[in-house]
Amino acid sequence: MKTVTIYTDGACSGNPGPGGWGAILEYNGQEKEISGGEANTTNNRMELTAVISALQILNQPCIVELYSDSKYVIDALEKGWVFGWKKRGWVKGDKKPALNADLWERLLEQIARHEMRYHWVKGHAENPKNNRCDQLAVAESQKFK
Repeated sequence: MKTVTIYTDGACSGNPGPGGWGAILEYNGQEKEISGGEANTTNNRMELTAVISALQILNQPCIVELYSDSKYVIDALEKGWVFGWKKRGWVKGDKKPALNADLWERLLEQIARHEMRYHWVKGHAENPKNNRCDQLAVAESQKFK
């Protein structure tokens, strides 16, 4: 299987408010940047959308090294929380509804196709790819102001 490295980030002004997402896909020395946004959304929805959008581009099963500064995304996947939420009908362990179930469903469909490896990176720090994703996301969010 091919190994693809993906960096993602989401941004939102107001939370909820105008938001954007950005992703960088790397394979075999090549990079592809993608981004998008919504007029009224949340930061977590944009974080999820970035990962979904990047994975949708892959046209075959891959080993995916996913880098994100979102603890929400990385912890839910790496620690398996999202699978429990789904099993309980999108209810968390504290009996509160799991937010963004529509996007989590789409993300679970995507990750099932790949061998996923998750990496949390500190946001707004020394990681140039994460910083570039943040720039893409913020630029997209500003289109809705």
